[in-house]
Order: sequence, then C-alpha cells, then structure tokens
Amino acid sequence: MLDLSVYLITDAKLCARNGLVETVAAAVRGGVTAVQLRDKQASDAELIEQGRALKRLLTETKVPLIVNDRLAVAAASDADGLHLGQSDASVAEAREHLGSEAILGLSVQTREQLQAPELHLVDYLGVGPVFATPTKPDHSTPLGFEGLAAICAASPWPVVAIGGLGAQHAASVWSAGGAGMAVVSAICAAPDPEQATRDLAEACRAARLGSADANSL
Repeated sequence: MLDLSVYLITDAKLCARNGLVETVAAAVRGGVTAVQLRDKQASDAELIEQGRALKRLLTETKVPLIVNDRLAVAAASDADGLHLGQSDASVAEAREHLGSEAILGLSVQTREQLQAPELHLVDYLGVGPVFATPTKPDHSTPLGFEGLAAICAASPWPVVAIGGLGAQHAASVWSAGGAGMAVVSAICAAPDPEQATRDLAEACRAARLGSADANSL
C-alpha cells in the first residue's frame, strides 16, 4: 500500500549543503515514505543522472521515487512514478507510457479540477498550497486548512497536502482528511535532515493515530 504520510520534494539549492543523495539518504533513515525529484532548472540529462542515483539509493527500501513533471526523465531513470501539474503532460499520456504499475500524482488547487475526465487514472492528488511558500513563488492562492478539507471531502483519491507545512501542522492535515504531508524546506533546509524527518514522521504517526481514534468514536 502506498504510504504518502511523509512525502519529501527535493530542492537542488536547499539540498546543496549536504548534497542531494545524502539529503535523501538522511530522510530515508529518518522515516520518509516517498521522495519526489523536482528541479525546474535542470536539464533532462541532469535529472536522469540524479534520478538514477536516487533510484539506486532507494531500491533496497520501500520508498518510491517519483519524478516531478518530466515524463521522459521518469521513464529513463526507472522511477516508480510521476507527479504532474495542471499544465504538464496529460495523465493519460503518462499512464500509457509508464504502465499500470506506475504511481501517478496530480496537483489540484480547486474542487472544480476534481471533475477532469482523466482523474480516474491517478493514484493520489497533491493539494495546495495550504500556506504561501517561497519554494514555489508562482503558486496559486493559499487554501488554508478549510480549503484543504473541502477538497479532501470531495476527493475519492488520497490527498497529500503541500505548501509551507512542518511537523506542527500534522494534526491539522489529518483532521482535514489528508493522507500525507509534502515538505521541501522542512527537510532540505534543516541542519539535520535525518532528525527533521524523524520529527515529521513521529508527528504524522501521532496525527494519523489520533484521527483514527476520532473516527472510531
């Protein structure tokens, strides 16, 4: 079963202190459950090299490697999946090229976008931004937890919340109906990425248990 609870999105500049591979390795030791390779500035060739290095690192773990946006990179690096934005390649094209076993994610900002005819082909949704975030300055209007909850309630797919989130927000994400929390700075910019990931994983575990207990009442 796909575990989206602690979802790391890489940032080349923020990972530069420790290096991309070592930052991800530290996150794995800390309990990350999914890794997305994202670098809007890198060439396909550069990303393929990075993707292959991360795939070698993650092969012995249960942590999937998901590539942001670049279908060709996902295929060439033998990644486990692809995450698409609303203006990227079509979900149908990605599914056709990567096959039925690939993990496909799609970014969603509004409830109206849940009506897209191709959504039955995805495995999860990335919803946000919950808060404004400097790692994506061109983001849409922040949703807040109320907006996140509205999309979660309307979505038959698992939702990963994104946008300015940290361990302190885990309970609110799960209360809103989220299945996970995607972070960039909270891990990549941390002085100790392993401990930062461990703190996130513990917060998410507690939030998930608390949500399950509340639903059983």
